[in-house]
Amino acid sequence: MSPIHVAFLGCGFITGVHSRHLKRLSDLVRCSYASRDAAKAEAWRGRFFGVRSYGSYQAALEDPSVDAVVVAVPPRFHLEWTLAALAAGKHVLVEKPAFPTLADYEQVRAARDAAVRVVLVGENDHYKPLARCLRTLLAEDAIGELVFAHFTTLVKRYKQADDWRNDETMAGGDAFFEEGIHWLHVANSLGPRMTEVRGFRPIPSAEGPDRRVKSMMVAFSYDNGAVGSLYYSREVPSLLRGLRVSKLFGRRGIISFESNGGFVLVRGVRGPRLLFPGFRDVRGYQAMYRDFAGAIRGARAPEMCLEAAMADQRLMERIYATAGGVTTGS
Repeated sequence: MSPIHVAFLGCGFITGVHSRHLKRLSDLVRCSYASRDAAKAEAWRGRFFGVRSYGSYQAALEDPSVDAVVVAVPPRFHLEWTLAALAAGKHVLVEKPAFPTLADYEQVRAARDAAVRVVLVGENDHYKPLARCLRTLLAEDAIGELVFAHFTTLVKRYKQADDWRNDETMAGGDAFFEEGIHWLHVANSLGPRMTEVRGFRPIPSAEGPDRRVKSMMVAFSYDNGAVGSLYYSREVPSLLRGLRVSKLFGRRGIISFESNGGFVLVRGVRGPRLLFPGFRDVRGYQAMYRDFAGAIRGARAPEMCLEAAMADQRLMERIYATAGGVTTGS
């Protein structure tokens, strides 16, 4: 089969991240680039050996050779361009967080069904080797019945003053909504599902150029009776500026894992094991695009379909409703 022709709508940081990972999938996906600045789009096409460049997003949608688009603009514009792409008959991969409200998701779902096209929400963490390893271990009952789950993602890493993420109307919400949603999804995708969730927000700090609310603690319970917590912050120092350890506690053992996916230490029913989930696609982008291409060719739903992302959004809205203060989409 010939590669799927994907056009990126937006030539910013995240488009570069995707494009670097797609270098290994040239037999599966070929890329083009669209920007409101034609010269910028052409520069990105040359940088990543793309097929075509477009001086507007609409021009990419009007190209009949384009099979799918990646909506890689700030979240404020996700709904507009996702709907436009579906109306143009394109499949869509929309970056995460996709939309600020469940009503937006419902609108896209109706448009997806009418267009009979694939929509994948770009939650790459769902596909990374660490998440797959943890799912397998829990499915194998490696630590017995789950009791506690503790997720930690802390780092002192401010956005620059001119970063669009400082504008919550552009980002869809604060730092937890824009970035922490990745870890909320991981915590809710390991097998057991969250049934109750509550957010706790520390007193915001005005330190540094990053003006967002940058920390959130989430307490939750699973449908199997286990309970857990998620600590998220972009203003708390971590070991080696990014080394973080999370744990899953069972009645027959404990799984300790480096939150970025470096290692997994299992002390359970089969004795101690040190696992390395994999570094080749440590962030899951290649697996995500394989699923996207497979869903398009097989006319099936991708793993990170709209419905999976809507489950995360329901949790997110509950977190902000209980945490008080700024809500998503405000």
